[in-house]
Amino acid sequence: MAAAATGGAAVCPAAAGGSGPGSGRGAAMLRAAGLLWLLLPGLAALEPLSVSLAIGVAWAITGYLSHPNFYCSYVECCPSAGHRINATALKAQLDAKLFGQHLAKDVVLRAVMGFTNNPSPKKPLTLSLHGWAGTGKNFLSQILAEQVHPAGLRSKFVHLFLATLHFPHQEQVKLYKEQLQNWIRGNVSACPHSVFIFDEMDKMHPGLIDAIKPFLDYYEQVDRVSYRKAIFIFLSNAGGDLINKAALDFWTSGKRREEIQLKDLEPLLSVGVFNNKNSGLWHSSLIDRNLIDYFVPFLPLEHKHVKMCVRAEMTARGYVVDENVVQAVADEMTFFPKEQKIYSDKGCKTVQAKLDIHEDFVLRDTKAKG
Repeated sequence: MAAAATGGAAVCPAAAGGSGPGSGRGAAMLRAAGLLWLLLPGLAALEPLSVSLAIGVAWAITGYLSHPNFYCSYVECCPSAGHRINATALKAQLDAKLFGQHLAKDVVLRAVMGFTNNPSPKKPLTLSLHGWAGTGKNFLSQILAEQVHPAGLRSKFVHLFLATLHFPHQEQVKLYKEQLQNWIRGNVSACPHSVFIFDEMDKMHPGLIDAIKPFLDYYEQVDRVSYRKAIFIFLSNAGGDLINKAALDFWTSGKRREEIQLKDLEPLLSVGVFNNKNSGLWHSSLIDRNLIDYFVPFLPLEHKHVKMCVRAEMTARGYVVDENVVQAVADEMTFFPKEQKIYSDKGCKTVQAKLDIHEDFVLRDTKAKG
């Protein structure tokens, strides 16, 4: 977790410098040199040729142990300067796990690949994901984090902040700002490819997120640290009503949801979030200075998308997909508007819990077909 709460205040300890692979390899070499020093008295009794051979072997072993490929196969290392995200793998993950979000998939894929293929970006990549709960915002941020750092949210280079957990008290906003700056500065110093995810932006105290503005701006360096390879992702329910209304308007007019384009929603989102007093981006300089690269809308999920979520969850659990169970779980969800019942009001958020209720039946069915 990105920060720990102590005494009612979020504490973001500054990341210790030198956590990259270079410092680890340097430590390995020092240990090997120390071992060689301890062996010197015994080596003195050997012939000069034997001593030279022993020293050569020791240094060869040291060099092998400190080689990046060897060291980083056992310890997580920050990606190298030329690291690029695999576009094919990212697209495959999005297609397999994110349902009903053609806009989000397209925008994020293009944004990420443009960023990662640019050897010299002018600023860090900053994405703001918006939509109702259960539409896939967290899912997408996790998929993206895993493409940069395979350990995903378990990686020491991926940092998740929850507004209600890490920044709970309005009266301590000044302290939170200082801690947040120290935390980001320390971690980007250790790994330029750090990923920062800010969840519950709609619950964050207004003005707090502006503390990171210098890191998102078009500066080559800030205090001798470059932030241009980092990725910042904001997750928020704010703007969800605007997105839902636009989607319903398309449906009412007989248009397919796949016809909705980013230009139909992004201007509404940026203005709506900027003027929303219940948003952590209310009157934020991040929007005012155009430092958020994309406002990414997540559309409300229809009945067919909920069923896709159920099938994916059953497959992930190793169950045989039974369409009767899929239909039963989907039917237990609630939909809006009240008359048409088009969109799930919780997206796919409660699919796992709903499936648990049917688990005994699913297990019996799986065993019977196994």
